Amino acid sequence: MSVFQVLRQNLADLYSAYVGFSSELEQQSRGFLEQVNSVCCSIQDRSVDVRNLQAQVVDLEKSLHEEKERYKNEKQRRKVLHNTLIELRGNIRVHCRVRPLLHLDAGLCDTDVLPRSTLSEKVVHAVNEDTVVVECSRSGNPPMNKVFEFERVHGPNDSQQTVFEDVRPLLTSLLDGYNVCVMAYGQTGSGKSYTMIGSQTEDTLLPEKVPHEGIIPRATRELFSLVSKTPRGSHDIELSVLEVYNNEVWDLLARDCEGAAGGVKRDVVSTNTGTSEVPSLMHERVQSAEEALRLIGHVLHLRARNSTLVHADSSRSHLVITLTVTSKGPDALDLAHRLQSTQQGWRSQRGRRGSSGRLPEAPTGIPCPSPCPRPSLTQAPLRTKLHLVDLAGSECVGMSGVTGVALRETSFINRSLSALSDVLGALSEQRPHIPYRNSKLTHFLQDCIGGEAKLLVMLCVSPTQRFLSESLQSLGFGTRARQVQKEPCRKKSRATKLK
Repeated sequence: MSVFQVLRQNLADLYSAYVGFSSELEQQSRGFLEQVNSVCCSIQDRSVDVRNLQAQVVDLEKSLHEEKERYKNEKQRRKVLHNTLIELRGNIRVHCRVRPLLHLDAGLCDTDVLPRSTLSEKVVHAVNEDTVVVECSRSGNPPMNKVFEFERVHGPNDSQQTVFEDVRPLLTSLLDGYNVCVMAYGQTGSGKSYTMIGSQTEDTLLPEKVPHEGIIPRATRELFSLVSKTPRGSHDIELSVLEVYNNEVWDLLARDCEGAAGGVKRDVVSTNTGTSEVPSLMHERVQSAEEALRLIGHVLHLRARNSTLVHADSSRSHLVITLTVTSKGPDALDLAHRLQSTQQGWRSQRGRRGSSGRLPEAPTGIPCPSPCPRPSLTQAPLRTKLHLVDLAGSECVGMSGVTGVALRETSFINRSLSALSDVLGALSEQRPHIPYRNSKLTHFLQDCIGGEAKLLVMLCVSPTQRFLSESLQSLGFGTRARQVQKEPCRKKSRATKLK
């Protein structure tokens, strides 16, 4: 075979291989193209699915937001209905505040049986807005939880403003004609004074607003804010401050014979109507919240205090701050003023004779101003009271380590708080006799505890194992208070008189 033929044969073989490779590449290309088209279709389908899923997520988020709003509205409605039920049944409102951990929870003395790590362990938990769970564990026994329910429960992270927001509606009731009392109860060091007054510093209750101020300054500002929205001069506000120390009542606004502010001893008496009052108690008329807070801050240093192992500046008396609101009945007074101005207009016309030389006739329905006596329409002033009470703390003598005068103070404090608990027990069991007079504290607060006032008890409890027994005692006190069914709160009404 010639070289030419060999080359032709090789070229034919190469062409045959090329055709085979071309056909194979074409098939592979077609297959790859089909795969790409398939993947593109899949991606488009998945894009549609993703868009559908995104639309579903948006719908679910919208539905979740609507459900949250519905839940919030239903929760608020339930709260309103619950408060209405409490008012109709005459129950006492009980709120609970669990304070955060403090340095005093770490340890007080070397006589503790349990190790400090165990004593500082948190056992009181605010699980939601109306439930407190206490872990009760004893050596050799299985752990057991006790559950307490109240109208409102505040956890360690709740601010002073959050606590006050649940007290604010009661102040509106004050101007509507109801007496109101807010009382802080708990052991020494549980945060009562912080809740009611605020941080215990030299500049407590400054005229300007501060973030950590308590219920007393906030309620004072809110009351004057509400009064400022009413007609000018329609309300007067008076302030009184007293303390019950060693079962004696001291007027902290009164001055002694030399004019020095040092507190004057008073007494509690029962009136003919069955209510209690303190004769000669000093009432200072205040024109603004700043003036009231300045007076309160001035007398706070007169409150009895002492140092214990639990608290370096423990309050040794029950403090009662009262804001009395006198409402003057603007409607009837306005009518009387209009009647008087009409009569004065008639009187001015008497001096002008008509062309006939006779006096003009009096309009129909207007009585002759002279010599007949002129009637005037008046209303008896309406007086409502806001009591803000910071009770002294219950305490165990062995834990507080007090002796001498402080031990005597502790004895009186515990006896007065026991008397308060006895009164609540008698009310809850509807006994025929209520022992109000067993203590000056319960005698003075008789109208608030068993009367027609709206009463809110703010329980303050410590969260740790060290104060477990005291916390359980306070929570038990709140549970008994919730069981009290008083007479339904009655709105005071003005008596219209024609003089």
